[in-house]
Amino acid sequence: MNNNFLKTIRAHFYMLFFAACLISQANLQAQEIDMLIKGGHVIDPKNKIDGIMDVAIKDGKIFRVASNIPANTSKKTVNATGLYVSPGFIDMHVHVFAGAEDPGYKGFEISNGFGSVAPDDFTFRSGVTTVVDAGSSGWRNFPEFKKQTIDNSQTRVLAFLSITGYGMVGTVHAQDTTDMNPTTTAFIMNEYPDIIVGIKAHHFQGHNFFPVDRAIEAGRKTNKPIIVDFGSSTPKLSIEELFMKHFRPGDIFTHTFSGNAATNLTPGGREPIVDVNNKIKPFIFEAQKQGRIFDVGHGGGAFVWATAINAMKQGFYPNTISTDLYRNSRNAGMKDMANVMSKFLNMGMSIQDVIVRSTWNPANVIQHTDLGHLSVGAEADVSVFNIREGKFGYMDARGSVLNGTKKLEAELTLRAGKVAWDLNGLSGPQWDAVK
Repeated sequence: MNNNFLKTIRAHFYMLFFAACLISQANLQAQEIDMLIKGGHVIDPKNKIDGIMDVAIKDGKIFRVASNIPANTSKKTVNATGLYVSPGFIDMHVHVFAGAEDPGYKGFEISNGFGSVAPDDFTFRSGVTTVVDAGSSGWRNFPEFKKQTIDNSQTRVLAFLSITGYGMVGTVHAQDTTDMNPTTTAFIMNEYPDIIVGIKAHHFQGHNFFPVDRAIEAGRKTNKPIIVDFGSSTPKLSIEELFMKHFRPGDIFTHTFSGNAATNLTPGGREPIVDVNNKIKPFIFEAQKQGRIFDVGHGGGAFVWATAINAMKQGFYPNTISTDLYRNSRNAGMKDMANVMSKFLNMGMSIQDVIVRSTWNPANVIQHTDLGHLSVGAEADVSVFNIREGKFGYMDARGSVLNGTKKLEAELTLRAGKVAWDLNGLSGPQWDAVK
């Protein structure tokens, strides 16, 4: 064998070797996407997307949303055919300051107590990636809440700060007007402007608007909205006065569908948005038109079919859908975000209207427009869900049942591009394909 022949063989070998390296490098470069969610019905209200699209994710961010993105450009492909894909749901009324402290007050034990729940246990399984704690902490104990819950949760946890210094420790403390300090509240809010989204006034039983006005004063100091749980008073406080004389555009009324015609006949409780004939009070439409925000806040006792169904039949829709997740609601009629969203589907709301009220609307209300959409560069919080057809029963806070035919079920939830919930193994390899 002569030297020329050996040189030729060697040259061909090097050429093949380098070609193989180039092909391998090209394949690696082609797989620039970390995960591709392919063939799902994408609903992204901000970007006006409503149709079959692919969603590409890279480095925890939305990389591309388009039709027919090649699967060979991604390291992992999820087949979402027949499913819906949307931004991760935002539940803007929860209580997640869970702890074991006993404050010695009667009430919900929401502030660092057993009344609150751990967020990660209830969010991802219902498609939620962001929650807003609704006043569980006040300026006195927010740093503890941040250290204990916010900093240790995979779920993104934001917060409304209670206007009472210790938050929601009990009904008795909610009556202590001496601990409603807008200056100190605003000071703590300004220390954590990206986490604290507003102020909560709650469970006050006096016949005046003092807590609301204290909260609004803190809101003016910080340019943040307030959220109001009216609690109860005898006689009832006027919600028309609340909306038209106290609220600013962007301020939030939660527990919108609590109360009904029957409670109008009793001296206490909340004033409902419907009259004794279940007709929407005219000022409700005007208040919403003027920018007052109506939030569901289902909870354990704040959602009644008679109010919700009659309101929707008359064309009144809430601005935002939320759960009021806490101990007494999680295993009752509320259950979770997916269940509450399903209720509105079964009351005739379109899936598009349900999604906008669970993503882009709340993002705007809490002034976090970085959330609630699938824009390129946004953090990849994604919900992949299915809408089951069948026979389902839905309970309100009074135990009354609405029979329905649709049920929203979270299949896959991504938080910052990472799988946080996978109901049926959409993102995993088949066991017999693993080498």
